[in-house]
Amino acid sequence: MRKLILITGVLLAFFVLSSSIFYKNKTTSPHKNGDIIFIVNPSGQGKAIQLATKSKYTHVGVIFFEDGKEVVYHAVEPVMKSTLKEFISMSADDKYEIKRLKDQSLLTTEVINKMLTTARSKLGLHYDLSFSWDDTEMYCSEYVWKIYKNALNVSVGSLKPLKEFDLTHPAVKAKLTERYGKNIPLNENMISPGDMYNSDLLQ
Repeated sequence: MRKLILITGVLLAFFVLSSSIFYKNKTTSPHKNGDIIFIVNPSGQGKAIQLATKSKYTHVGVIFFEDGKEVVYHAVEPVMKSTLKEFISMSADDKYEIKRLKDQSLLTTEVINKMLTTARSKLGLHYDLSFSWDDTEMYCSEYVWKIYKNALNVSVGSLKPLKEFDLTHPAVKAKLTERYGKNIPLNENMISPGDMYNSDLLQ
C-alpha cells in the first residue's frame, strides 16, 4: 500500500511539473529585449522609401519588456511607445519580421537599461520629415540606430548620403520636392530600415 501511494505521489509530482513546464513554454515570448522589429506600410511616404532604398521595409522599432509586457519604441509623430500589438497593426498586412544581434552576450542588463534610458529620453520628439542627422527630431531608423550606437557603440547598418539612394522614380522626386523644394540635401548622411535589416550584425 505504501509503495502504491509512493508511486502515485511520484507520478502526480511528475504530472504537475510537466504541466508547469508546458505552461511556461507555451506563454514564454520568443522575443527578447533589444529585438529590432520591421514592418511594411507603403502608405504616405512608405512607397517612396521602398523605391529609394530598394527594400520592402518602411518602418522599424525596438522591443523592450516593461512590467512583463512587450512594448515597441519607435519614431512616428511623435516618437512614442506602443504595445507590440499596436505596432504590428500599423503593418499593411499585420505581418512583421524581427532581427536581433548575433552576439547576444553584448546585451547585458546594464546595456539594456542604457538602451531604454536613451529610448525614453527621446519620447515626444517630433518626427523628422527632413531626415536630418541631428537629434532635435527623429525618424524611425535613425532613432533605433542611435539607441544601439549610444549603448553599444555599434552601427546597425552603414550610413550613406541621400544621393546614394535611388532618387530617379517620379514618386521619389515628388516627395523630395515636397520636403525640400530645390534645396535637396544630397550629402546628408542617412540610415534606412532596409540598410539596418541587411546589417551583418543581425540575424
